[in-house]
Amino acid sequence: MRTNVIQATTPETITFKKKNIKRSAVEKLSVVIITYNEEKNIGRCIDSVAPVADEIIVLDSFSADATVQIARQKGAIVQQESFEGYVKQKNKAFRMAAHDHILSLDADEALSPRLIESILEAKKDFRFGAYAMNRCGIYRGKEIRRGLWYPDRKIRLFDKRIGHCGGLDPHDKIVFEMDIPVHRLQGDLMHYTYDSYEEYLLRNDQVSSTAARSLFEAGRKVFWPKLLLSPAWAFVNGYFLRGGFLDGHAGWVIALNTANQCYQKYNKLRMLRQKPIDKLEWRPATSQA
Repeated sequence: MRTNVIQATTPETITFKKKNIKRSAVEKLSVVIITYNEEKNIGRCIDSVAPVADEIIVLDSFSADATVQIARQKGAIVQQESFEGYVKQKNKAFRMAAHDHILSLDADEALSPRLIESILEAKKDFRFGAYAMNRCGIYRGKEIRRGLWYPDRKIRLFDKRIGHCGGLDPHDKIVFEMDIPVHRLQGDLMHYTYDSYEEYLLRNDQVSSTAARSLFEAGRKVFWPKLLLSPAWAFVNGYFLRGGFLDGHAGWVIALNTANQCYQKYNKLRMLRQKPIDKLEWRPATSQA
């Protein structure tokens, strides 16, 4: 297992040990999940985290399906609040957690058996402020272990006293107040993405709209070279350089749609800057891509 150092998002530079954070005799872990219409996923997600969780928090955005009932039947603590974006919603959910260490998951994710073992080992002392894990996407039942979808490393286990959710919707990330070592866990976070090509196209449209709006609100600009070259690089990098072609037809579809999402994002940003739209029509129909 490897340990890397992640730099702070502020000029402050202090080590994790100098923070004088007290350790409890028995380390506890809160698993936090945000949901909206996730009845096909939430049960699998909760079952996978049950061996490592001391509590499971589900913050739901008033699902119209059986998400809430399933989560409660599985023993989760369920709260409901209106969705205000991934970053805000996850920070709300983190504040609901009773324990300092948080494992943040999307409802369409699940822990592999090896990752469960790694987290249980980490729980013995939580020597690090943050833990990263590889995420393995599953497209139409096929595990994708090449291209831009793997290893797709994410920091999902962290100490909320020194970290929080940041980034730009819909691509949130965990950011820290100081420079800390990040330890990589063995095992994969399994990401159950799309069951059909049509679902993939719909999600691409939703994600690109949200990303364009976030970039627009952050004051970002886009120029023609980036609009054209970024999608081309996404395809070449994912399909050829990262070996996506070895995944057969699925690799082709993913590389093509990754490039298409990139183009849509920047093209929608271009249109927003030309004539701002009051609100892009989007509702969080599924978990984060």
